[in-house]
Amino acid sequence: MANLVLQPIAFSEACQFIREYHRHHIPPVGWKWGVACNNGTDVVGVITVGRPVSRNLDNGWTLEVTRCCTDGTKNAASMLYGAAWRAAKALGYKRLITYVLASEPGTTLVAAGWTMLYESKGGEWSCASRPRVNKHPTEPKRLWEQRTTEEKIVSMPLSTEVLPSTPFLLEASHG
Repeated sequence: MANLVLQPIAFSEACQFIREYHRHHIPPVGWKWGVACNNGTDVVGVITVGRPVSRNLDNGWTLEVTRCCTDGTKNAASMLYGAAWRAAKALGYKRLITYVLASEPGTTLVAAGWTMLYESKGGEWSCASRPRVNKHPTEPKRLWEQRTTEEKIVSMPLSTEVLPSTPFLLEASHG
């Protein structure tokens, strides 16, 4: 078996890999960044990281792994989760979260040092005022995290001076 190696990947390539291999999700609509791993010849896994889907967790210090997808290669997922956390910390983030289905054991997350926080009831996003079509499993999910501190993470103060290289601040400053 060849050693696994991390590599950069374009968003379009990560989405194509997810379309081909993910068991129950379509690709995310966007990302902050992502990374792939290969076996020396082929990409065997990708991970995508973005702002938290839940607006209650989007505090400027937290990111979310929105997809982790492999072709089944042993240790690829735990390597990707570990790499995502190291990259998030290097960029100054204090917390990285992800959700997995309650029917999934979370073995790769445990191997990468993540902590399971709680299990949700599951359900759907659709409501009378905003009907939606479910494109995802509605079963209970488990929230996992990595964090740099035990202290409560509060919202990051937004600068009034917005730089072109930080488009997420542009969105926040116009809201």
